[in-house]
Amino acid sequence: MILDKETAKKTAELLLQINAIKLQPQDPFTWASGWKSPIYCDNRITLSYPFIRNYLHQEMAKQVERIYGKPDAIAGVATGAIGIGMLVADYLNLPFVYIRPEAKKHGRQNKIEGHLAPGSSVVVIEDLISTGMSSLKAVDALKEAGANVKGMLAIFTYGFEKSVTAFTDANVTLHTLSDYSHLLEQAADTKYITEQEQATLENWRKDPANWG
Repeated sequence: MILDKETAKKTAELLLQINAIKLQPQDPFTWASGWKSPIYCDNRITLSYPFIRNYLHQEMAKQVERIYGKPDAIAGVATGAIGIGMLVADYLNLPFVYIRPEAKKHGRQNKIEGHLAPGSSVVVIEDLISTGMSSLKAVDALKEAGANVKGMLAIFTYGFEKSVTAFTDANVTLHTLSDYSHLLEQAADTKYITEQEQATLENWRKDPANWG
């Protein structure tokens, strides 16, 4: 869910400017899943651009408070959301933890790194929502640790039906700064893509698993 349209378009513009999002309708990428895709998103690149990372984490922090109120802690999903999550926590002057995809196999065998008191209210920060499976596993880990997960805020989502259904079924509220529809709108408005490329990108979104 998008809270603010102007923020969504501004976020899309910034991600396109630094190639954190690449649109290549004529030369598709191949994802790890095997899907052919005209888009590739790597929001970790934003951390290398101070103005952009500051814009993103400040907008995220403000939206955390507007949507969820001030939680007891911020949690980032490893590895992509550790950096931006820590910046959000710092802006809000809150404790920060991050969640591994699986527990360490040595030492304390932690899945959650950092101190999180049982019963703490937590907002989860993500960089990108694809199918949503890894993000929801992080939520499960927090709940198993006794946390009260208020919801999740991500930089960008493809908005796949699979992810929408997964978050609904898990009863987890998801908001994002931007999404695929606002990205295409911004790219078309700024002539970043042609009308033909826009049509190709819209077709991919309808059935990404079988596109190409």
